[in-house]
Amino acid sequence: MRSIFTIPGLTIPGLTIPGLAMLTLALVGGTAFAGQAVGVQTLAITAPARERPLAVTVWYPAASGGHRMSVGDNRIFEGTEVLRDALPAKGGFPLILLSHGSGSRALGMAWIATALAEAGFVVAGPDHPGTTSGDSTPEATPKIWERTADLSAVLDSVSTDPIWRGVVDPAKVGVLGFSLGGTAAMEIAGARASLDAYVAYCDSHPAMMDCRWFKGGRGFVDDEEIKVPPLDLRSVDRQRFEQSNRDPRVKAAVLVDPGLATAYTPASLAAIDIPLAFVNLGSTGQIPIAVLADALATKIAGATYERIEKADHFSFLPLCKPGSGAMLKQIGEPDPICDESPERSRADIHAEVADHIGQAFARMLKDGAE
Repeated sequence: MRSIFTIPGLTIPGLTIPGLAMLTLALVGGTAFAGQAVGVQTLAITAPARERPLAVTVWYPAASGGHRMSVGDNRIFEGTEVLRDALPAKGGFPLILLSHGSGSRALGMAWIATALAEAGFVVAGPDHPGTTSGDSTPEATPKIWERTADLSAVLDSVSTDPIWRGVVDPAKVGVLGFSLGGTAAMEIAGARASLDAYVAYCDSHPAMMDCRWFKGGRGFVDDEEIKVPPLDLRSVDRQRFEQSNRDPRVKAAVLVDPGLATAYTPASLAAIDIPLAFVNLGSTGQIPIAVLADALATKIAGATYERIEKADHFSFLPLCKPGSGAMLKQIGEPDPICDESPERSRADIHAEVADHIGQAFARMLKDGAE
């Protein structure tokens, strides 16, 4: 799918493209975790609103055991070494709920999840049905309430599970969202969107990739592209779209290129009472209005705003292997998934983004926690 509030989740026969890349945060919250072994487990978590259990990936500081493997390596993206099914370290680590972009998966944000686990956080990310790689339709995309319910279900499970409740601190819960995942993070933090405002945005900006996605007449089911009717945003369930999705257990949020940036109601933004940190990927004048968050930050008490220069929306994707860009062009991929600026590498951008995110969560969940 193509949406400005997504990491495009490409589905190629025999190849699913999210991946992992390794970064290290040297210091977070005054505690050194550089070189901390990272464990990864995949959980099946029941979500009341879903027909089947959610597939949830959890990254965490590892204590012992597990088998070393490269996760996420494929023909496009580089993988990273983790300890699959290692025993989690004990210690009451802050928990970060992770929400991926539309058309991606939790593994599409694994490079930052790995970095945060190295820094002493537990990170849990569900694959959101209906807006994940190979399972994505225009009709499902605006149903943000389903994504926030997924995140709350993950929090329910991890904070009460006999194993994980000895690993995470349920009083220190944050959420990290990118693009459409940033929308979910905004709403679980207390923002509420106006359907009329979102309709007006797409009427005024029909060339934006999210608006083109709604009108494109295609989707993905079982890893196959299908034809679907164009979506008229006016047909979206207004009551559900505009409802409060706040989960008061979430104490902080980091929002990277958050979608629906023009649609949140001023009153709901003013009422947010937890710290938020916004990150935009791009230089001044180069960030699409769909995700431009500088104005949002001014409407929320205590919110911070950072802009990553010489980056773009695709910079949040994992590191690409040599020759990947040419291969993508050969198979007809229209977006510059693996293009890099001659002025700045994606690895350099990742390092800056990881630093901003890690320091923000350290400030909001470690340093500032009682």
